[in-house]
Amino acid sequence: MITITKNEEIVLNQIKIFTLEYSEGIPLDVLKEDTGFYEYNLVEILKSLDEKELIDFKDNKVNLLDIEKEINTVKSKKDLEELELSIKEQESYNIIKDIVDENNMISKYILEGNLLYGNLKLSNFSMFHIILSLQNKGILKPIKKDDGEYYMLVS
Repeated sequence: MITITKNEEIVLNQIKIFTLEYSEGIPLDVLKEDTGFYEYNLVEILKSLDEKELIDFKDNKVNLLDIEKEINTVKSKKDLEELELSIKEQESYNIIKDIVDENNMISKYILEGNLLYGNLKLSNFSMFHIILSLQNKGILKPIKKDDGEYYMLVS
């Protein structure tokens, strides 16, 4: 499933309409005039849609890609970031479940290493944000032991 913002949905719908009329690619000016977005904002939206592999945007022309993907629309970029964060939290939780010991304990440094350098390859900021979020939700509990800092998975 691909998640897009409301503005991206507006532009994507206009692209679908103009695709029949402009077989060689829809000119940027046509979309700008029809959608009413400022050029800078429109280009940012088109780049985002291109990264999500819904369109091909190059040389100021847009082509719709043949897609059979399910598309979910959220109100804003903030909502999109929150959705992505909750997905990353779930993926992180699954990783934590796999690496805790029989007492549901894991070393702080092993946990951070797995989140930073494992399959998710989170940034430092994202990793700490996710760990803090999981703590706030009562899923992870920080524990201090004589031999170091640990987290306990509370399930």
